[in-house]
Amino acid sequence: MGHREDLLEGAKRCLLEKGYARTTARDIVAASGTNLASIGYHYGSKDALLNLAFIKLTEEWGERFSPDGDGPEGAPEVPAAPLDRFRDTWERVIGSYEQTRAVWQLQMEVISRIDSDPELRKALIGPQRAGREGLAEGMLGIDPETDPERARVAGLFVQALLAGVMVQWLMDPDSAPSAQDLTDGLKVVLEGGGPAPERCR
Repeated sequence: MGHREDLLEGAKRCLLEKGYARTTARDIVAASGTNLASIGYHYGSKDALLNLAFIKLTEEWGERFSPDGDGPEGAPEVPAAPLDRFRDTWERVIGSYEQTRAVWQLQMEVISRIDSDPELRKALIGPQRAGREGLAEGMLGIDPETDPERARVAGLFVQALLAGVMVQWLMDPDSAPSAQDLTDGLKVVLEGGGPAPERCR
């Protein structure tokens, strides 16, 4: 790899180990085996590099849960039934919590910085919108190219749900929702009340 790629990989490691606010340019240089001048030459600034590194980390996190991704147990066959697919994808997301906790914590830290960091907000707008489409396709099987509006609204829904699940697992894993809880909750919403839903399995 060249210095540009080394810097990006070093910045990703620093973000996971130290977080956004505590990562310095010297940390990145030490982790990447490069030099301070390389950051400005290749990325313009440390913040621009960290913003890109964060985006890449979240993209890599999302790819783990796409139908052809490398989840905790490889890439299982995608169920045909929408609720089964929903539950199975959430089992993979929640099942990876311990391995990906640092990414979840990093996302919460970055969200807390949005109001005070206009450049960070600007850098995340495009990837966030693209990420919604990826979530719609990966979790619900909706192709953004053939059905863009369904993918858009489904992505908004899954992204909102993901943020809430993330907070609950970070705060109190013992009472956080399981994949089955989320699936049963979705069934209750769709059915509009009534008796408790039958489990999918």
